[in-house]
Amino acid sequence: MKDSPKPPLIEGDVYKSNMMKNPFSLIGKTILVTGASSGIGRATAIECARMGATVILTARNEKRLRETLALVEGSGVEGRGVESRYICADLNREEEIQQLVEQLPQVDGVVFCAGVSQLKPIQTLKENDLQTVFQTNYVAPVLLTKALAKTKKINTSGSLVYIGSISGHTNYATALSVYGSSKSALTSFVQYAAIELAGRQIRANAILPGRIETELLQNQTMSAEDIQRDIDKYPLRRYGRPEEVGQAVVYLLSDATQWMTGTMVRLDGGRSLV
Repeated sequence: MKDSPKPPLIEGDVYKSNMMKNPFSLIGKTILVTGASSGIGRATAIECARMGATVILTARNEKRLRETLALVEGSGVEGRGVESRYICADLNREEEIQQLVEQLPQVDGVVFCAGVSQLKPIQTLKENDLQTVFQTNYVAPVLLTKALAKTKKINTSGSLVYIGSISGHTNYATALSVYGSSKSALTSFVQYAAIELAGRQIRANAILPGRIETELLQNQTMSAEDIQRDIDKYPLRRYGRPEEVGQAVVYLLSDATQWMTGTMVRLDGGRSLV
């Protein structure tokens, strides 16, 4: 006697089926992380691997990418072969963006971490300052998004996560005009991308961090006293850590945020509140 066909799932059954899954896991997902050679990009790649993702790393510095890959491979889910790898690319060159995309497998998520900072008063700005910062912080992620969408390398229901900054929205400060403006432009683009890519169920969201303890911060010309005065402006009385940004990224990449797009997530220890 043949088995009777199973009845179609009704709403309650679908809910029960979904309850069996961990919506915060990245197991089975392939994630591309730009700027993965250091800072937020490196921490994000590690956090994605910890949650089970296969991670594709990209940046310009091959030596540092190899270091990140070793950390990623050592942090993957135990008992699961995480086939992560890196692809060197200078995303400020459109031809290298195209080469990167050609080498990519199908991806379920992309994290746009590559960025540069700049401290320069308006009266000392030069055109090259504008070109350098906007090229890295705005033009490159826009062109990479275009290439990924055009080649359909992003799977249906994929997630794009862009690293912006509160400096582009609320935390206005002297000498940050170009950096803040570039991040403001990027997060504006995110909302347009959310609309245009929604037809394929691809989500686009941004994280707006406050100051994060990275090499980028250490390379700035702030004295220890300046840093302490700045920290005192944060209600939680400290700067953020790269892994905390990475963990927020994991949330936006996961299936737990399938109905979340065009959203700006402030991650700033309360700095925007004061």
